[in-house]
Amino acid sequence: MTIDTVEIDSYVVRVARDFFGVKASATHRIHESDGRVFLRRSRALYDVIVADAYVSGRYGSTLPQHLATKEFFTLVNDHLSTNGVLAYNVVGSMRGAQADIVGALYRTMKAVFPQVYLFPAKESDNVVLVATKAKHKVSLESVRWKAGELTRTKRVTLPGFLGRVGTFWSVPPSSYQRSPVLTDDFAPVEGLAKMPN
Repeated sequence: MTIDTVEIDSYVVRVARDFFGVKASATHRIHESDGRVFLRRSRALYDVIVADAYVSGRYGSTLPQHLATKEFFTLVNDHLSTNGVLAYNVVGSMRGAQADIVGALYRTMKAVFPQVYLFPAKESDNVVLVATKAKHKVSLESVRWKAGELTRTKRVTLPGFLGRVGTFWSVPPSSYQRSPVLTDDFAPVEGLAKMPN
């Protein structure tokens, strides 16, 4: 397995190295760059792209606008292998105060990818959106069956894995219909990611 880690903040790279033992190697390349710029300059294809990016803004932490648009997701799609997937973490919720950002990201990803699934966390306000190029949609039952096989054969040994799989959503979030498609010209992520008082 070869991994490219892209991190714009050199301080984060130093903390990862000094306190968490993260080291660059021939199979783990670390790039100090903006994720979108890195992809635009790259010709590589990936089986998995994981996006977990936040910036500090006037009103607290928020998604970088340029990493939450249809144009960005099109660029990601162009860098995924045939069976590649995008996993995109966002602080949000399926209902309530933080549902608008999840709905907008879901709708924006669906403008590019045939399938988008959601995995809301149980213990935090995080939702991971998973986008695929697959033409057919998978069901909760098939995901649970496959997860069971992976744990039974010990290919996956993560504690709580089956419980996390149980949060799988294959239907749009309730905020989907009223959400905009985010574009480079219109991506009001700060307003959509409003934090509860």
